[in-house]
Amino acid sequence: MFSTLLALTLAATPLASADGGAQDFLELVGGGDEITSAPDPDESSDGEDGAFAQNPQSRPPAAEAADLIGDGSLLYSADLSDAELTRLWVEAPDQIGSISVGITEAGRLVNGVQMKDGAAWDVIDENNAWGAKETVDFITAAATSVREQYPECPSLRINHIGKQNGGYLRPHQSHQAGRDVDLGFYYPVGEDPGNLSKKRELAMDLATNWALVKTLITSADVEFILVDKRIQARLYAYALEHGEDKAWLDKVFTGDWTGVVRHARRHRDHFHVRFYAGRSQELGRRIQPLLSKQPDQNLVIHKVKSGDTLGGLAARYNSGVKLIQKANGMTNTSLRVGRTLNIPLRGPCTNCPEPPPLVIPPRLLPPPPPPKS
Repeated sequence: MFSTLLALTLAATPLASADGGAQDFLELVGGGDEITSAPDPDESSDGEDGAFAQNPQSRPPAAEAADLIGDGSLLYSADLSDAELTRLWVEAPDQIGSISVGITEAGRLVNGVQMKDGAAWDVIDENNAWGAKETVDFITAAATSVREQYPECPSLRINHIGKQNGGYLRPHQSHQAGRDVDLGFYYPVGEDPGNLSKKRELAMDLATNWALVKTLITSADVEFILVDKRIQARLYAYALEHGEDKAWLDKVFTGDWTGVVRHARRHRDHFHVRFYAGRSQELGRRIQPLLSKQPDQNLVIHKVKSGDTLGGLAARYNSGVKLIQKANGMTNTSLRVGRTLNIPLRGPCTNCPEPPPLVIPPRLLPPPPPPKS
């Protein structure tokens, strides 16, 4: 088990410095690149999320959904009965609140919330900063918390969340259902993120970046955080040196896809955070049988496979080539394998899978401090 091996090794090897602890971490996870002060090659801050092809599964829920909702109750949208939800969907859908439909790699967003610049954060691209309400609230609270802990720190840089209606956003595979966000690293005041004086691992401010990660994990409903293992190594060593419980850290940084913080290629210059959005996700599940009652929202999400054509998709889903083109802003009939499309339906969807009820796992909290003697 990675955490056991890591615990034994670090226990036997005192951390003389953060760099030393980081190097130990990298060797254990199979990424023992030496940490030096040489500058990084240029990296895209919003590179394609290649990690999702490796393993799209999230950490398992703490309990089976059937155990929690066996009485038919709703966990996250109980403020709306089925009858009231149907009425609002037909008469005033904008009053329902944000709705996350489908999955993050093949989904869309209804009534999304746009994130604007704030006192503790800067939005880099407001046109692509739309998310579920929970996502925007969690980011706002986390950035505010870091600023309260470190009043002189720069603003958190918020990159892509998603498009106003969700769906495919170049160059990402995800960011489609309002639950993903790319957050830039914090750097010391005076350090230019676009022209760093040293490697990112060394240039980034460890205190504020660890404060951000810890706040997200303990105060938000985070499904996972994707970031390169070299960055993980620095954060782990810093947190350990500054008194964080090692057993808890080993659960956060497991070195594989069971942890909250996970390695992903092309994520060496930002955190990719995926949140659970309880109410928005549950509304997305409940709204599926009602889609045909709102023709403009009567869509099915299709991920393009080899051999797909617009004509074939139109026939399969009782749609039309021009309808599909218009819904996806397409000017030709060419399709790219892996892209997701919004397919407008001419009637109720008879074969749309209904996602299972959502159960958000408990937050991974560190143990309480020992009582004072």
